[in-house]
Amino acid sequence: MEFLDFLPPQMRDPVLFAIPFFLLLLVIEWTAARKLEHDAATDERPGRGSYHARDSWASISMGLVSVATMGAWKFLALLGYAAIYAYVAPWQLSATQWYTWVIAIVGVDLLFYFYHRTAHRVRLIWATHQAHHSSQYFNFATALRQKWNNSGEIVMWIPLPLLGVPPWMVFASFSLSLIYQFWIHTERIGKLWRPVEFVFNTPSHHRVHHGMDQIYLDKNYGGILIIWDRLFGTFQPEVFRPHYGLTKPVDTFNIWKLQTREYAAIGRDVRAAHGLRAKLGYLFGPPGWQPADAAKVGTVARATP
Repeated sequence: MEFLDFLPPQMRDPVLFAIPFFLLLLVIEWTAARKLEHDAATDERPGRGSYHARDSWASISMGLVSVATMGAWKFLALLGYAAIYAYVAPWQLSATQWYTWVIAIVGVDLLFYFYHRTAHRVRLIWATHQAHHSSQYFNFATALRQKWNNSGEIVMWIPLPLLGVPPWMVFASFSLSLIYQFWIHTERIGKLWRPVEFVFNTPSHHRVHHGMDQIYLDKNYGGILIIWDRLFGTFQPEVFRPHYGLTKPVDTFNIWKLQTREYAAIGRDVRAAHGLRAKLGYLFGPPGWQPADAAKVGTVARATP
């Protein structure tokens, strides 16, 4: 693409080249959903693969902003990664060797699994990720509903330049992961051939991840590969159509509020908490965490007629 020619090859993010294809697939799916709008009218929740205009535009807008914010985070990370790669790594792997690409892609995918799992279990990191889960619709537009704070991933990737993976290959591998994860945000594709479902993340597996049903919560964190979930005990097959969104639904399409609402909630909880332990719990405990005394009071209150 000529508009990227001014950038050095290492900085030409593959995600930028994929954007036209993202939009094409989104339009195709959106068109198909409009043809089936009547499905939603007979159900208490959105029909399969349906779109809501304001919800979709919120997702697209968040995705466009994330292109800029991710670029800024990558630029900052490049400085640190380059220093680690040049002065700390015991060796530098060659980008011309096939095994370097295997290490980079598999390494990014494994580290993404651990970051993603942490993002669902540590509230401060969940605050960066929850916007992606805030839609009650599951379609290609939802795939674009990306976070603006990539600091957690930047830290998680540090082992790769430390192992001698060229920094630009780390970024390229993560971009390939993002491109892969776009197509799995759809209800239009059912379960695939069993060997594919066993190894790779698929629409079926990712529908589970976006489900707010109790059986589906905190499952299927994989990016490209689902084998990490199978290995580390977080895999859940799709047994019924999920209900999508957060367990406490949001009632706004304001993209700033969608991105910052959880940070604001954390701030309120920390200010109201008594004692350092409670304050740290609200920051680093899982979403929904409460001090033992508050949880006990809540249980008694719910049990009182």
